Amino acid sequence: MSSAEEPLISRHPSPSEDHPDNDDDNHDNNDNNDIRHDATTYDAAPPPASPTLFIYLLTLSAGISGLLFGYDTGVISSTLVSIGTALTPHPLTTLDKSIITSSTSLLALIISPFSSVLADRLGRKRVILLADALFAAGAAAQACSGSVAAMVAGRAVVGMAVGAASFVVPLYIAELAPAAFRGRLVTMNVIFITLGQVVAYVVGWVLGEFGDPATAWRWMVGLGALPAVVQAVVMVVMPETPRWLVMVGRAGEARGVVERVLEGKGEGREVDATVKGIEIEVREESEERRLRGNGTGVGKAVWMDSAGELFGVRRNRRALAIACLLQGLQQLCGFNSLMYFSATIFTMLGFPIPTLTSLVVAVTNFAFTLVALFLIDRIGRRRILLWSIPFMVVGLLLAAYGFSFITLAAVDSAGDGPTPTPARGAAITILVSIMVYVAGYALGLGNVPWMQSELFALNVRSLGSGIATATNWGANFVIGLTFLLLMDALTPSWTFVLYAGICAVGYGLIWNFYPETAGLSLEEAASLLEDDRWGVR
Repeated sequence: MSSAEEPLISRHPSPSEDHPDNDDDNHDNNDNNDIRHDATTYDAAPPPASPTLFIYLLTLSAGISGLLFGYDTGVISSTLVSIGTALTPHPLTTLDKSIITSSTSLLALIISPFSSVLADRLGRKRVILLADALFAAGAAAQACSGSVAAMVAGRAVVGMAVGAASFVVPLYIAELAPAAFRGRLVTMNVIFITLGQVVAYVVGWVLGEFGDPATAWRWMVGLGALPAVVQAVVMVVMPETPRWLVMVGRAGEARGVVERVLEGKGEGREVDATVKGIEIEVREESEERRLRGNGTGVGKAVWMDSAGELFGVRRNRRALAIACLLQGLQQLCGFNSLMYFSATIFTMLGFPIPTLTSLVVAVTNFAFTLVALFLIDRIGRRRILLWSIPFMVVGLLLAAYGFSFITLAAVDSAGDGPTPTPARGAAITILVSIMVYVAGYALGLGNVPWMQSELFALNVRSLGSGIATATNWGANFVIGLTFLLLMDALTPSWTFVLYAGICAVGYGLIWNFYPETAGLSLEEAASLLEDDRWGVR
């Protein structure tokens, strides 16, 4: 039987098979085997030509969080060069800009693990709605801020929203999507993120060039509340994921969701097999906990039990290591330094309209994320990473070379920024090299790490994904806080060389430890890590 034809449940044996002296366990195991015989899901059945309309609607509804995520990370670039003296008696210093920017990442880092607990207790959908409330509140707080401290507080509230949404939305989509289209649909969320960044740069350019200089930046940050309200209204009528519904004993509702996902493209037998397959996995994992003496419990005991499963089982530890590797590398490669400070960089290079130049970078990111949408399920996650990271390294090294021809004065105490020595050819070289780097990032590292949920077994999926997402935001915090300081301390050339070295190290780790998961059900993908070679063929 090929991997595409195997049942939804994991391929490792039920723990009860190791205890033949337990009659009840054997009886349950026989029931499991009877169901397992028919447990070929809509994932495993010959896939339809495209996802159903309902799946697209679900993805679009959840993806508005990606739009908010992208907008709030992108809009700060234009905001920082537009605030002027609105928050302080003097222009913002490098430290002011770093703190305002990194506060979002810091709170995203803190909230991500807690979001995983809430996602298991309240459901994936309710966490998305909670994130919408935080997005709206944070946008309003920023728009009304009158000091650096107030602006940092508003960015922190947005950070909580981004931390929750960046974890739960890919999980929500992955648990609803058929395996044949899961990579494509999770990538659609990344497309929303990049679209949000494009919208942020367009809004920043329009308001910065044609708006009232005194209030333009307030409109930039305040408009982030609008998509949050729209998504909250839409998500109210969207369903929960069938896997969470089965986990909390609502298998009947889960069956209804699967029927809506298939929209008549699957027979009742396939719907039943899908739900039964998930039930088997939940039952087996519960039995594993019982045999180890962990029990089930509620509240804090459940969280501790999941943590024990995550760190105590080899395949779960491996899944966490891979997910954290990819999420950390996604940020430590330096990409979001361009999103946060691109307008500042292009001001340094002497471009007359830096926000418009930044838009070129955002459009490149968006365009190549669209390319990834059509490639990710065809050529696989592992291969697309191994093909794209070398382009990132080349782009970073070329940018470092371009910066070596430009002498930048140190940032003055008033925060007016460095004065570039005219070197138009070098500035164009840097712009082109950044576009090459961004294109490589968008094809691979920009989207593959968000498919982290397919690495984890169901009982640790929320906690594992939450910790991995926290790793992303921890690395993001480091980048946001240190980028401008590194530019001053190491020079721009050596800063970009440092990022290139990180990418090269990440390439080697991916080559050795990241298995291919394209086309596998969530349960099959998680079982790969039982292999002594980490599932790498």
